[in-house]
Amino acid sequence: MSADIINLRQARKSRARREKEEQASQNRVQFGRSKAEKQLTALNRDKDQRHLDAHRRDKPHATDPQEDNKDS
Repeated sequence: MSADIINLRQARKSRARREKEEQASQNRVQFGRSKAEKQLTALNRDKDQRHLDAHRRDKPHATDPQEDNKDS
């Protein structure tokens, strides 16, 4: 019965490297977009917002026109 002898320090470092690489891979998928993609998204968001604002219906003011005549 012989067991493989391993250096615990090296094993810990190896495991930490693997975990960091897995985290980096997940981050690349989640956040990895090019500058052009980010700019295109921002432009589309701004365009959509302008389109919505242009078609917005403003609510009428709470003041009643008859109330304006009472002041005079």
